[in-house]
Amino acid sequence: MFFQEDKQSIIDNAFNAYTDLIGGKPFTIAWAPGRIEVLGNHTDYNAGTALSAAIDLGLCFCMAPSSQSYIRAIAIDLERTAYLNTFDDLKVPGAKWATYIKGVFYHLQRHTKQTIDEVNCTFSSSIPIGGGLSSSAALEVAAATAVTSLLSLNVEPKEIAKICQKAEHQFIGTNCGLLDQITSIFGRENGLIHTDFQTLEISDVTLPPDIDFLVVNPHVEHNLADSPYNERRECCEHATKQLNELLPYPVNTLSDVSLEDFEQVKHKIDKYAAQRATHIIGEIDRVAKGVQAAKLGDMEAFGELLYQSHQSSIDNFENSCPELDHVVNAARNAGALGARLSGGGFGGVVIVMMYADRMQTVMNDMEEELFHLDIHPDLIRTTPSAGAHIIL
Repeated sequence: MFFQEDKQSIIDNAFNAYTDLIGGKPFTIAWAPGRIEVLGNHTDYNAGTALSAAIDLGLCFCMAPSSQSYIRAIAIDLERTAYLNTFDDLKVPGAKWATYIKGVFYHLQRHTKQTIDEVNCTFSSSIPIGGGLSSSAALEVAAATAVTSLLSLNVEPKEIAKICQKAEHQFIGTNCGLLDQITSIFGRENGLIHTDFQTLEISDVTLPPDIDFLVVNPHVEHNLADSPYNERRECCEHATKQLNELLPYPVNTLSDVSLEDFEQVKHKIDKYAAQRATHIIGEIDRVAKGVQAAKLGDMEAFGELLYQSHQSSIDNFENSCPELDHVVNAARNAGALGARLSGGGFGGVVIVMMYADRMQTVMNDMEEELFHLDIHPDLIRTTPSAGAHIIL
């Protein structure tokens, strides 16, 4: 079982570190949560749809002006300090975490035409790094939320998500979609958000009050920039071009293709392109079915869609791994409503959905089965939570 620091402890860590290591008190304190992707795997950059939730693990970012002509950032949990500027687009040597911050500030500065410099920052997080809960997006969003508040920058929330995405593309090299940033910004308590990535329309999806989620981290660390993530995206783009030549209507993204039409022509495109597209188009269909199941309160049907999604990750997108597959099987054997890998894959975490009164039984049964497979995961009970906000 994973010991989860509560939100106030994380805020206290960041605040106390600021006063101890920098001196004085922060002018602004921002909070941004991690996220779970519930349905809609890799659909964001294919202009599809997804169901996701912000969670009660998050990152606290403290900030105040300084008299020094640079930005000082202190990663408390890593015990690291970096000095950066926003006047070039170079990575911060040996500090990927600081490069995320620099990328966000750099693109915010270009967007607002207002200089971002001469500030001190500290941050602390309860989100496991490399655990598939989007610690990177939480850092981006928290940094953006803090600096826009401190400098009174007028930037719309959806624009902040795009700026954070642009920073990740250019500075980190991960051609991510917008799911992580959107969820961290727009998360809601006790519910999911449904995002259409073609229109960026966001709506709430209510879940029954007796539904809980478990995040299972089997400690298969992933790094999307070093994984086949970008290759999968390129394969989706290739499938889009091929389908555009086969179907009687314009296909600009895979979200333009109905499942029925795809089934008629998928044998005519490249094998791997067809596999990847099968996953994406199927996921978009599963999201639609999930929204409907949630409206009807049919959590058994909703949960089965999670299992189907994970099987497609194995068969079609090939972004799972044996440890994640074992966790999903253990969840099914323990009687969970549904389970699937969450996020980019190639490691990371599994989310498990169940009725709240079954939580302890499911956790015990899963731990016992996984122990015999020499898998010793962290199991983190989590609750859909509010999105990024200013605390001070």
